[in-house]
Amino acid sequence: MPEDGATLQVIRDLSYLVAAILFILGIKRLRSPKTARVGNALASSGMLVAVVATFAVREPQMLVLAFAGVLVGSAIGVALAVRVQMTQMPQMVALFNGFGGAASALVAGGEWLREHAAGGEAFLAQGLVAMGLSALIGCVTFTGSLVAAGKLNGTISGKPVKIPAQAVVTIGLFAAGAAGVVWLTVGGGPWPALALIGATALVLGLAITLPIGGADMPVMVSLLNSYSGLAAAAAGFTIQNKALIVAGALVGASGLILTFIMCKAMNRSVRNVMFAGVGTADSTGTAGQTSDTGIVKNAGPEDVAIMLDGARTVMVVPGYGLAVAQAQHAVRDLARTLEEKGVEVLFAMHPVAGRMPGHMNVLLAEADVPYEQLLELEEANAALSRCEVSLVIGANDVVNPAARHATDSPIYGMPIVDVDKAGTVFVLKRSMAAGYAGVENELFVADNTLMVFGDAKKTVEAINAAVHEL
Repeated sequence: MPEDGATLQVIRDLSYLVAAILFILGIKRLRSPKTARVGNALASSGMLVAVVATFAVREPQMLVLAFAGVLVGSAIGVALAVRVQMTQMPQMVALFNGFGGAASALVAGGEWLREHAAGGEAFLAQGLVAMGLSALIGCVTFTGSLVAAGKLNGTISGKPVKIPAQAVVTIGLFAAGAAGVVWLTVGGGPWPALALIGATALVLGLAITLPIGGADMPVMVSLLNSYSGLAAAAAGFTIQNKALIVAGALVGASGLILTFIMCKAMNRSVRNVMFAGVGTADSTGTAGQTSDTGIVKNAGPEDVAIMLDGARTVMVVPGYGLAVAQAQHAVRDLARTLEEKGVEVLFAMHPVAGRMPGHMNVLLAEADVPYEQLLELEEANAALSRCEVSLVIGANDVVNPAARHATDSPIYGMPIVDVDKAGTVFVLKRSMAAGYAGVENELFVADNTLMVFGDAKKTVEAINAAVHEL
């Protein structure tokens, strides 16, 4: 039996190695919409291997129950994936982060109960540290993600909620949670310490997310994703599961890297995102069609169609308004119509356009827009000078020229899509309302800009119909 046990341990460790490789390959393929589906499949397969290996060695009698859990979870995931609208994807991602954090916290609590039932003799200092961190980070992620999902869904106002002495409150709550971890470790695992960690962490999650404005929510979602990975890694140390440690570390590291990439794309620091409170309650309101800073020139779908028909290269800049209107399929149809007429159609993909990382890429990929047409910011800006027409659909802050020169603007220094360098710019928008940064867009009154007001989907469909008639 000992030899059989050793053999099973080797098989489990080899299975974990295979799972880790699948995790790494999966995350690598998530870098591109073209390979993202394969990446998801690889990472999911790795987790299945890890789950089977864990239960087969440690709790073989629970293997059937584990498979039942996998099936139930998969069924719920499929149901959500089929029913959720693409505009609801950001809040769904935020909820997934929250569920991941809650699961890690529950693992910590469950391990405490198991070891306490064994008389507390199994408590080790390193295990208690991991347990405390898992509960701390997991609870922060849970409530923080719920707030993020509420803001993204409109259930909670996207306007920053200012907390008096915010930095002091946040640091105080974190210090209390850290003190709970120390107490848990030094005291040998008393339950009041675990309760203190959980309570302060739940409040801390609210404290760090409520002040975040709508303009910074994509960054916050990415940061919460990193937190969920760190919580999972801590849970892995708690139950001494190598696969969970590796998976959590990968998610934590990749989420943190993405957070810094997005902050760079906004010319902001993580600290500024956490404490500056940039943003408004809503950028999709029904404000008027006039401006106090210049003359607004209007155009209709027929005017846009004439310009598009005579162009050689067109740059489309998608934004959150495109997602709200669910206009991605209409945009694809328009692009195909123009391509049939010999027009080159390109898409400028700003890193923080939309409400989550890669939001616009996901929308256009769902509409089967060729990946080769999706240009990253640097590529798009290099191509804009040769574009006769730029079509901005629902984007706002990411095309605001004020970012280049207005030093008092919250978006100053943020790399933008230089749409104003195209020959003619058409901005499809419901109104002149400001973006989530809360600043007026200079592009809307530029000499070469024409505003096309209305629902983006209906407007694009009308443009496409007009192009067909030319």
